[in-house]
Amino acid sequence: MAAPADIESAALRSDRFRLEREGDWRRLESIVSQMERAGLRKIDDEDLLALPTLYRTAASSLSVARETSLDAATLSYLESLVQRAWFQVYGPRKGLFAWLREFVFGGWSRAVREIWLEICIALFVMVSGAAVGWLLVAQDTAWYYRLVPTGLADTRVPGASREVLLETLQVENNSGGLTAFAAYLFSNNAGVCILAFALGFAFGIPSLMLLVNNMAMLGAMIWLFAGQGLGWEFGAWLSVHGTTELFGILLSGAAGLHIGRSMAFPGSRSVLQAASESGRRSAVVMVGVVLMMVVAAILEAFPRQLVGGTETRFLIGGMLLTFWLIYFFLYRPEWVDEEQS
Repeated sequence: MAAPADIESAALRSDRFRLEREGDWRRLESIVSQMERAGLRKIDDEDLLALPTLYRTAASSLSVARETSLDAATLSYLESLVQRAWFQVYGPRKGLFAWLREFVFGGWSRAVREIWLEICIALFVMVSGAAVGWLLVAQDTAWYYRLVPTGLADTRVPGASREVLLETLQVENNSGGLTAFAAYLFSNNAGVCILAFALGFAFGIPSLMLLVNNMAMLGAMIWLFAGQGLGWEFGAWLSVHGTTELFGILLSGAAGLHIGRSMAFPGSRSVLQAASESGRRSAVVMVGVVLMMVVAAILEAFPRQLVGGTETRFLIGGMLLTFWLIYFFLYRPEWVDEEQS
């Protein structure tokens, strides 16, 4: 049991420690409280410049308080103050809704425009992949079974009659089970996009190969339907969800390629710095791509399955394509232009 003299000495030491530093603690607490209430708007320049120093002083005081076993009240006060100050100094500057608003209304479209070169390269690769798929199957139908998965092909195989192929494009009479189908499609499509992005770290080459593989499959199916005079109908059927899905795949491949290209050609930056900068930009693009895959899965499971008529399907697909093009390349909010200037 501690002697009364030891307890009194510890209390005096704690009081002296607190009195010597309490002014800085109180000032830090006042600044942090103002920032918690009104952000940076109400903080003058002097307090803002002093904030990091005051935070480090409080953190140092907390370390000393723990090592010397000061009183519990002082220790608890400092732990709370340092935690609050850390969040203001190093924590995120925006809440979830503020970040989401900035992301949707300009941040995402700006990130997409910043990788325009990779988008052009990925688009060329995708178109080439579709052409390769068409040509391979046109020369040897055995390639169709190598390019198109068995589960996806179903009755859509070489030699199928026009009536059989047309049946696969018809409206579903029963909408039951489409919700589960939408979930499956989202999982599949998002997986392809995330893989195309992740492979970008290998200098982007695997991302491009994945794009070629996926588009070769599409090229093979276009050859199949066009061969039976159903190219227009297949295009309409595909456009409902395809304008969103293929756009998302294009962006994911471009995002992966952006990282790979920056690592292969970092310029005056280090490879690590180049990868970090391009990674942050590509990550913004990929958050949006996942949202596009949600939209594509819903479109693929519902409107595409329930809406008939070639013209109506083309109208839906065309409207969505127009929306994405305007949003990504024409929509430029003032705050984005100000930030770039």
